[in-house]
Amino acid sequence: MPKIVVIGSYVVDLMSRAPHLPKPGETVLGGPFKMGPGGKGGNQATAAVRCGSNVTFVTRLGDDVFGREALEHFRRERVNTQYIKHDKDEATGAALISVDQQSENSIVVALGACGKISEGDVLEAEAEIKEADIVLLQLETSIEAVVASVRLSAKHGVPVILNPAPFQKFSKEILKDVSYITPNETEAHELTGVEVIDEHSALIAAKKLYELGVKNVIITLGKQGAFLYTGGEKGKLIPGFTVDAIDTTGAGDAFNGGFAHAVASGKSITDAMIFGNCVAALSVTKIGTAPAMPIKTEIDEFLKHNGVLI
Repeated sequence: MPKIVVIGSYVVDLMSRAPHLPKPGETVLGGPFKMGPGGKGGNQATAAVRCGSNVTFVTRLGDDVFGREALEHFRRERVNTQYIKHDKDEATGAALISVDQQSENSIVVALGACGKISEGDVLEAEAEIKEADIVLLQLETSIEAVVASVRLSAKHGVPVILNPAPFQKFSKEILKDVSYITPNETEAHELTGVEVIDEHSALIAAKKLYELGVKNVIITLGKQGAFLYTGGEKGKLIPGFTVDAIDTTGAGDAFNGGFAHAVASGKSITDAMIFGNCVAALSVTKIGTAPAMPIKTEIDEFLKHNGVLI
């Protein structure tokens, strides 16, 4: 069973649907309201464990009802919770999510406790990181934790996937120790200054990231799929799957969790991207983030139905 360490955020998702996303100063009547586990780290950990990986999650929760519910969620999912800390000073993070009739979303995240993950928290998990097949990171936490995670993984020769989301500034020096980077169009723009709107612009942005030291650049393009660049003159678009989307929140996390599982399982990068696209496609057919992540039998059936052998 592949072993993945996810270091990053947990926030409780507070979501409601609405006829349209509110304009500044506008109040929109919506509903229904749903609450559930979320956060990029939590979503990706849930996706990876449901795919079939052995997952350890490093994060911080508040000492409150949301934190206790989070811990129960991860225990039910059989995630290793040994390195989940309870912060006495900070509340569990929360995400305020609005979803419109076209399944587009608008999100405000208050990181709370998971924004305080420290270098010390990461170092405590060194034994798990040393034995991992993949370490999976996001930017929805302290940059201190991200840098420490990259350096510790490099020390032990463990590949790192960095999902630079949501974007915040960090030292690009660490990218030489990142094996895979997985920005979406917006994050690729923030990282490179290139507005990514199609394959051509994705290639230009990917080359810039490659020059910074990341040898496997993957730019996710929503329902179009994901663009891969590993050097040379050309890249390759790995098409997405066509589904009836209900809620696109968490699709990027689904891709990253699925991709991490497939890479940790020894799949080629192309096959891992196809697998990630499948997990993402299935996730948007349900409401929510972590609860919407598909299980292995759903993924296998979907791939078989679409004539895909991985």
